[in-house]
Amino acid sequence: MTPGELVNAALLGAAVLAVLGLGLLMVRARRIRSRGTERDETADSVALAEVRAELARALADAREGEGRLEGSRRELVAWISHDLRTPLAGIRAMAEALEDGMAPDPGRYYRQLRGQVDQLTGMVDDLFELSRIHAGALRLSWETVSLYDLISDAVAELAPVAAAKQLDLSFEGESGLTIVADPRELSRVVGNLVMNAIQHSTPGSPIVVSATRYDAGRAAISVQDTAGGIADADLARVFEAGWRASGPRTPSESGLPSGGAGLGLAIVQGIVAAHHGQVSVRNTTDGCRFEVLLPVSTAGAA
Repeated sequence: MTPGELVNAALLGAAVLAVLGLGLLMVRARRIRSRGTERDETADSVALAEVRAELARALADAREGEGRLEGSRRELVAWISHDLRTPLAGIRAMAEALEDGMAPDPGRYYRQLRGQVDQLTGMVDDLFELSRIHAGALRLSWETVSLYDLISDAVAELAPVAAAKQLDLSFEGESGLTIVADPRELSRVVGNLVMNAIQHSTPGSPIVVSATRYDAGRAAISVQDTAGGIADADLARVFEAGWRASGPRTPSESGLPSGGAGLGLAIVQGIVAAHHGQVSVRNTTDGCRFEVLLPVSTAGAA
């Protein structure tokens, strides 16, 4: 073989080797791409499974919340029906006794009739207020108010009710503390919280209402009783409309105001939210502490 033929043979061999190497590289590249695609598909499948699981959990939570709301609605209707029927039955019986001349003490019957009518009026007012809150139709009249004066007046109005139950109702306020709020609605917040404490407290026990500066931009109103705590499972439902605990915190007292239709704390939460504040409840050593945080400035007024 001549030198030229040797060179050609070498070039030919190199070309064949190059082609074979290129082929091998292409095959390897395809395998790598195939593996990458498989990994991508696997990653996509895992991500899709996670999304499906998240959607399933969200759907389950939504169904659970819907069921809870439906349960609360039914409870609310049942309680309101019961609370309306009871005073109406009493009013009818007393009216019939007066009409037939069978009332032994007509003056007492008239006073009881007035009390039952006041109770029904309060219940209708609560329903109307809650309806406005849920419809977003609650309109506030913003004013700069003295928190000390407002709470002093609200506590003074309920002092006779507390005294009738021999409760030690007191107010510890920080004088000079003012906030921008609707005084009528804020008085209702304080009144509902104090009335809730009165209803659950036993004779002789203290109820302490306080108003302090919480931080630079907020004021705190608290109502603390010693009526026993609320079951941990019930704490999250305290502000639901129509909710009532499965068991009373304390035995009810005959002749004293009942627990109503379970709307008072739901109204508190709605009014506080309209003031851009927060309301919370927690158990203490021997009772409960409700706390309302409200902004003191006009930033939230709108």
